[in-house]
Amino acid sequence: MALLSREVTVKGDESVSRGEQVEAAEREAAKRRLLEQAEAERVPVEETTRAVPDRRWRRDR
Repeated sequence: MALLSREVTVKGDESVSRGEQVEAAEREAAKRRLLEQAEAERVPVEETTRAVPDRRWRRDR
């Protein structure tokens, strides 16, 4: 089985070590966790307060 071998051949001559595969999987998992957390903490636009423009500078003209 490819996952149990020390190296896996990718794209012909290139080899990827098991450690590199594990690191890549951990990076992807961390990325997924961050995206899930950001989505959970996201505030929908409908629930935000619209900023009112400050037009005082026009009065000074």
